[in-house]
Amino acid sequence: MGRIVLLVTSPRLPAGLLTAQAWDLVRTHPVFASTESDLAAALRTVGARVSIIPAEAAAVFDALAEHGTIVWLAGPTGDEVLARELGLRLAREPELAELELMYGSWDPPGARLLDVVAVMDRLVSPGGDPWKRQQTHQTLARYLLEEAYEAYDAIEAHDLAGLKEELGDVLLQVVLHARMAEEADRPWSVDDLAGGLVEKLVRRNPHVFGDAQVANVDEIIENWERIKREEKARDSAMDGIALSQPALALAAKVVSRARRAAIAVPTPTAPTAVDDEAALGVALMALVTAAEARGLDAEAALRRAAFAQAEAVRAAEAG
Repeated sequence: MGRIVLLVTSPRLPAGLLTAQAWDLVRTHPVFASTESDLAAALRTVGARVSIIPAEAAAVFDALAEHGTIVWLAGPTGDEVLARELGLRLAREPELAELELMYGSWDPPGARLLDVVAVMDRLVSPGGDPWKRQQTHQTLARYLLEEAYEAYDAIEAHDLAGLKEELGDVLLQVVLHARMAEEADRPWSVDDLAGGLVEKLVRRNPHVFGDAQVANVDEIIENWERIKREEKARDSAMDGIALSQPALALAAKVVSRARRAAIAVPTPTAPTAVDDEAALGVALMALVTAAEARGLDAEAALRRAAFAQAEAVRAAEAG
């Protein structure tokens, strides 16, 4: 009985990066494919017999009749149509051959990120999307915020399917900014971005990637903050706070940074009367300080209260 082996490989890995089992197979039996490829060329360099034939069941069975055992080198999409045709034919005539699927290589986790980078490069390069080519970091800034807020809403709604989509939109913004940066006066790429992130994660987690010993999560956070201070060499605990974030979140970050740095400052006291914006600001700061001391999220709390108020308004409107 003949044997047809469908050899499926990852198009995102370097040509020739195959398992030992796959290499043994292609060195021993003739290989067929529908198009020339880098992988076909790589196989030929080590003496494999690679022939190009139509991706049709008839052509494959003709090759099978001549050689007894053949390897079909699947294309980037897996040649599902051909595999289905072969399977249907062999279901009717099982004596013709055995059909086997072998994975010569497979995508590592995160491999589809390479596709994201490739698609974005096409969109931003000459001949791509005119709108994206007209953008700057400044014109795109508001979209980054909007996508982040939409991801936040999905989290609040416990909508995991929605979160997947919204985080994809956030990733789009990250990759787009990185691609645009390649054409700046001092260019950097998405690889520079990712490389810097990897170095930071390794550096700031010595309990995982080094020999640091920690007893609890508090010590992990303390190590992170200490390493961060050493890296940034900042003059103040207030340096590096994102000033564009919403006021409540900004206030909470100021209070949190001061507490972690063990900086003693007078705790704001809410005024008995709120007659102007200055008094209102002090009252809000006092509430944020009290919330942070108790581990409460003032921003999320206000959002929930606002949602509840909106529902009460709708209920009143409905009578």
